Amino acid sequence: MLNLVLVGGGHSHSIVLKLWSKKKVSGVKVTLISNVKNTPYSGMLPEYISGFYSYEDSHINLVKLAEVAGIELIIDEVINIDADKKIVSCQSGLKISFDVLSLDIGSRPEKSQIKGANLYGIPIKPIPLFLEKWHKIIDLADNKPHDKMILTIIGGGAGGVELALNIHHKLTKILSAENLTINLIHRGKRIISNHSLSMSKKLTKILEQNQVNIYLNEEVKSIDSQKITLFSGKNIDSDYNFLVTQACAPNWLKNSSIETDTQGFIMVKNTLQSVNYPYIFASGDIANIRDYPCPKAGVFAVKQGMPLYQNLCNFLTKKSLTLYYPQKNYLNIIGTGNKNAVASWGNICVQSPLIWYWKQYLDNNFMKQFPH
Repeated sequence: MLNLVLVGGGHSHSIVLKLWSKKKVSGVKVTLISNVKNTPYSGMLPEYISGFYSYEDSHINLVKLAEVAGIELIIDEVINIDADKKIVSCQSGLKISFDVLSLDIGSRPEKSQIKGANLYGIPIKPIPLFLEKWHKIIDLADNKPHDKMILTIIGGGAGGVELALNIHHKLTKILSAENLTINLIHRGKRIISNHSLSMSKKLTKILEQNQVNIYLNEEVKSIDSQKITLFSGKNIDSDYNFLVTQACAPNWLKNSSIETDTQGFIMVKNTLQSVNYPYIFASGDIANIRDYPCPKAGVFAVKQGMPLYQNLCNFLTKKSLTLYYPQKNYLNIIGTGNKNAVASWGNICVQSPLIWYWKQYLDNNFMKQFPH
């Protein structure tokens, strides 16, 4: 009996399990280790924050998925991998041996450069911890709707901008405009600087229409319980500080013998195999494909699900592996929190409610493939 161990219940692994439920490899025991029973679908997360989707709508039930796939699910936190001895160590003290290993554990925002971020920052990932904090903020707003509240998003990429707009939509249903302040701090000269100029301009206008304060060419030096200090010397009052900064990997992975890049992401071939351990695979945000880099976006994790499943099966049955090449262009849709959305493809940028409804259709279809 061969042991296939999957670490993390991300998009790629969810698709692998769905496909495994339809076609298994005989003589293989599959174990999924996840720190949550329900894994969030990133495509629906902004709309969940703004109140358009329920928790059940926007999360994949790993317990039911594991049951349908006929695999063992262990709810635990992985803290170390001994790649040579083929052992995964968990926070509970549990040690699990493997013959083949696959990691799909996502990424988290970099916060080591910001003094006080561990105490007063709210990282957008891991998503379950972020949602726990978000629910407390909503409860506070519900209980004290006449109190002032200041929220700051640190990071003006696509994730930060979408978070700002959907937070605004949700909280303006509870608080009056004069009691709500939302700040967006970005170190670049324009928001979402890795997208087209037209998309940046369009979203800047939408943020301004929603009275979001935008701070460009600014970096955060420190955070305390009441304010943010920038390297420019400015101080910004803030009650809650969301970190949507550059992605990085967990420290335990950086310290393993699995080859990583400078941020700690696993270096893989375009078979999704580790470059120095052929029996270790990685996908989604935690992986960087050598010679074929791609953005840390959910669309790539979803696209990698099928080739990951095929290559795990092929490796287990000693067949040749297929090659995965990430697409060069991809459709990027940013929901603006009011049943409207902005979409970009290359230099083309369009805003329309029809895009939001089309995205809703695509997202719901994606979720329908998993058991509820």
